[in-house]
Amino acid sequence: MLATTGERVLLAGCGDVGLRVARRLRAAGHTVFALRRCPPAEGGDGLHWLAGDLTAPATLGPLPEDITRLVYLPAPGARERAVYEAVFLDGLRGLLERLNRSRLARVLFVSSSAVYGDQDGGWVDEDTPPAPPGFNGAVLLEAERWLATQDVPSTALRLAGLYGPGRLQLIERLRAGRVAVPRERPHWANRIHVEDAAGAIAHLSFLSGARPLYLGVDDTPLPLHVLYDRLASLAGAPLPAEGAPPTGVGSKRLSNARLRASGWSPLWPDARSGYAALLGREP
Repeated sequence: MLATTGERVLLAGCGDVGLRVARRLRAAGHTVFALRRCPPAEGGDGLHWLAGDLTAPATLGPLPEDITRLVYLPAPGARERAVYEAVFLDGLRGLLERLNRSRLARVLFVSSSAVYGDQDGGWVDEDTPPAPPGFNGAVLLEAERWLATQDVPSTALRLAGLYGPGRLQLIERLRAGRVAVPRERPHWANRIHVEDAAGAIAHLSFLSGARPLYLGVDDTPLPLHVLYDRLASLAGAPLPAEGAPPTGVGSKRLSNARLRASGWSPLWPDARSGYAALLGREP
């Protein structure tokens, strides 16, 4: 449950997920400042927009005083190691230097399950040792670990693959016949609806006694071919052909037990029903 007294929250990065978080925080009575490179020209959403690039400190104007909660969820402009380091390492350090740490009750860092390597279909939770297969997971893990050493209360939320409104590229690829899946040996997939991800972020930002790390994922890991076959059926697309597993994404089943025990629950516990609702079909 979100705190009932109004606080001053800074969302560092406010795209699709950030806007969904902002709506929840605003509804709970908090003052929300939203930082991104190009804020919308017109407001009307009750947010206090701030313009600036986290990777270019000179573009950041004066920051609001007495921020009590920071949610760090920027989107890198390119899938390159240097860009990730500038956003998640340099950007985070630079922003924290400019805030009054003595006023910060919590920093919520939005990370990714990309920090985990292949587990051969085994279960993964917050105690599983990370082993990032790609630079993206490695940079995020470095940022998590740096933040954990700072003199501010912090929590990292490692999100699984997002889906939801406006995130239907997979459906279009299925319709175009550009998707292949392994069938003989299951490769496990993990998903979370974007609205459930926003709910988890808002929830953990104000959770009393929050732990340093949570996994953000729905209740139902699925073999990739089971998920994709169902999506193809929902979309009126041919079943995907047999093929190799996706590169850089290890086979694993993510557990949300810790997040659920904290009081959060997903609106969409199974991606098959979540996608069905997006496509206006029966689960």
